[in-house]
Order: sequence, then C-alpha cells, then structure tokens
Amino acid sequence: MASVDVFLKGGVKVRQAVIWLTGLSGAGKTTLARALERGLCDAGCGVKVLDGDDLRAAVPGIGFDHDARHRHILNTAGLAADLEAQGMLVVVSLISPYRESRRQAREKCKNFLEVYVDTPLDECERRDPKGLYCRARSGEIGNFTGISDVYEAPENPEIRVPTIGLSENQSADLLLEQIRARLGL
Repeated sequence: MASVDVFLKGGVKVRQAVIWLTGLSGAGKTTLARALERGLCDAGCGVKVLDGDDLRAAVPGIGFDHDARHRHILNTAGLAADLEAQGMLVVVSLISPYRESRRQAREKCKNFLEVYVDTPLDECERRDPKGLYCRARSGEIGNFTGISDVYEAPENPEIRVPTIGLSENQSADLLLEQIRARLGL
C-alpha cells in the first residue's frame, strides 16, 4: 500500500498525492475525477483535477501517435508532481494507455496512486459519449486507443474501480471510500 505524506501547514493537515485515473475512452474517468474532487474538497483537502480533454484543449496540437501520447503523459506527470510538491492532492484523468508511460509518471511523483477505471471495450463503445468509437471504427480517427492503438491495462493498480453493474454514484462512492481509507480521511 502506498503511503501518503501528511504534514501540518498553518495548523491544518495537508495530504499530498497524485491519484492517476486510467482507462479507455468512455470508461468514466472524468466523471469519477469530478466526484472525487467534490468528495475530497468536502473533506477539507486542496484538490486539483488535471483532465485529459481539458489539457488537450489548453495545449492544442498534441498528437495521438505513441510518442506524442508518451510525451503528453510525462508532461502531465511533471505538472502533477509540481502541484503535489505544493501540498495538493492531484487527480489526473487521462487514458494513458501505455504501462511504461504510467511507470515513468509514477517515478516523477512522490505519492502516486494508480486507479484503473475498469470498463470493458464493448461497454465503452456502447456508451460512446463523444461518438469517437464509431468514427474510429469507420477509419475517420486513427491511433484510437482500444481500436487501432493498444491499451495496456494496469497489472497491479493500487485501486481498481469496476464500472459494470454499478451506477455512476456507486462507482464514485467506491472510489472515494478507498481513497479516504488510503489518505486517512
């Protein structure tokens, strides 16, 4: 079990860690990240969410080939590590399909918790909130994770959140409960 540093800052307990949510497009990472943000803020923690879609919108032109994705993951990890060093809990919601990239992201951070949002490909395609899977299957989108590019599921994540058979609220409650236990909230 990963430990999370706790220290006093102005008489208040501060917990710092990077909580890295990984999973396929449509798995529920953003939904879970936002729910986690609310729950942790309610517990008095300083929280920053780094969401893949928001990061791509802020820095246009990030590619989707293997090298571009790897660089994007490592750049995000660097930003997360900087925020963590400032005493923040950082929730990263990023497909991050490659084990090696996630391993290197872990190395950049002091307290890293990998959360696998475990949603099977067929369920992600059924949900397809952005219509991306249909476009990828038709060949309109290349290098699409799970279709024309690989997704390497975590082998030993600190937390696994299965979303099949659970509502959004149930999945969020399960994740928040596990994070609270790890952070001592």
